[in-house]
Amino acid sequence: QVQLVESGGGLVQAGGSLRLSCASSGRTVSSYAMGWFRQAPGKEREFVAAINWSGGNTYYADSVKGRFAISRDNAKNTVYLQMNSLKPEDTAVYYCTADTTTWNLRRNAVYWGQGTQVTVSS
Repeated sequence: QVQLVESGGGLVQAGGSLRLSCASSGRTVSSYAMGWFRQAPGKEREFVAAINWSGGNTYYADSVKGRFAISRDNAKNTVYLQMNSLKPEDTAVYYCTADTTTWNLRRNAVYWGQGTQVTVSS
């Protein structure tokens, strides 16, 4: 079993930045792919970013490419999502996820956190 706890959400003005963190525990999470999804009000949950176990490969949704950066610190069992140039359309609940591979994670992640709210005001 893997437990995921997100933090770092909040209210920010358009053009601002936030960094989300996800602390993981349980099984050997350093060998898992990690990622982020988001869900805006009235919309389906969507993939945001993923990173493989070593941090050597990253993947992004087109909507955040060039503005968001995912990274991980396996010594701390933590994954980060640095969000820059935020837009009102980035407003959503952001969920941390984990799975054995980035391929699996992007399609149907097994482990999910409770989510953290990000609100971008115009």
